[in-house]
Amino acid sequence: MANEPTKSEKGLALARRLFEGVTGGGSSRPPNQFSEYTVEHLFGTVWQDDTLALEERSLLTCTVLVALNREAEQRLHFVGAKNLGVSRAKVEAMITHTAHYAGWPCAASAFRVLGEVWPED
Repeated sequence: MANEPTKSEKGLALARRLFEGVTGGGSSRPPNQFSEYTVEHLFGTVWQDDTLALEERSLLTCTVLVALNREAEQRLHFVGAKNLGVSRAKVEAMITHTAHYAGWPCAASAFRVLGEVWPED
């Protein structure tokens, strides 16, 4: 019987899957303990729970980032949503919906970021 991957291995694998193709503009990954928490806890545990599908977690994460106007992280997670198969139409609908609760400026910024990292076909 093969050994089950560690939280760190699972977290790294998911982060690679999510952020494949990300180019510049995102936050750099901080070193040391914070990175370990990010990989092991956030991506190795929280994102691995099967209560929500990865696509749901991704869209939820994008929603929070839009509401908080976190453009650098949007650049990462919009690509992550695309990598997981979330449609651009769903991301656009989420931004429009979020505008009504978080404000038009947050949505306008998010649409600009989306256009930068995920051009329309």
